[in-house]
Amino acid sequence: MPGTVTLTTDFGTRDPYVGALKGVLLTTTPGLQLVDLTHDIPAQDILAGAYVLRNAAFEFPPKTVHLAVIDPAVGSTRRPLVVDAGGYRWVGPDNGLFSFALACPAARAFQITHPELRREPLSNAFHGRDLFAPTAARLAAGFPLEQVGPVVTDALCLATTQVVVAESRIDGAVIHLDHFGNAISCISQEDIATLGEAAELRVTAGDVSVEGIARTYADVESGSPAALIGSGGLLEFCVRDGSAA
Repeated sequence: MPGTVTLTTDFGTRDPYVGALKGVLLTTTPGLQLVDLTHDIPAQDILAGAYVLRNAAFEFPPKTVHLAVIDPAVGSTRRPLVVDAGGYRWVGPDNGLFSFALACPAARAFQITHPELRREPLSNAFHGRDLFAPTAARLAAGFPLEQVGPVVTDALCLATTQVVVAESRIDGAVIHLDHFGNAISCISQEDIATLGEAAELRVTAGDVSVEGIARTYADVESGSPAALIGSGGLLEFCVRDGSAA
């Protein structure tokens, strides 16, 4: 039975691109369940796409195929990838979009080369339609991973998703500004735990510092900045009834 394919792109919804992806997916493997994660990633913002995948993709049933197309270098020598990680399959360009998936234990990556996983002629401007969508559809129907193409051992991971943990300090970057104005970092609750329960924490973002980590937004006075662990398990900077952006 065909499975589920999610879609994450920077295409927006006013143009025909999302519809074309879905048409190819359903033509290649009729009966697929298609789920839109978002098509509102800012144009060419690979980090924003990586963040969305980190926070939504793992909520789906195992074996879901996540098709993601934020592809500024489409048609170039950048590699087309399938990543097998965390019980899921990820399909898209090798440009850092799958940084968080590749951090999963035992993650594997494959370059897409099998001729059955592409449409001809292959457009140099739309690999999403002609390469990634057919690949995702066939994987969801059971196409063997080992036949996708050669193993890739040096898939690109974004430096901005990396955390540096020292003896008494953790350094990370803001990777997402959400709809509510929260500045979300790449530092996880597990990273903070490495400092020890008795650590006195000071969180600094730019020229603003706060003491400790709040438990909820409601624990913060209106208009005041605070740090807390958000729903995705990442440290974020917020302003109660305001914006930290």
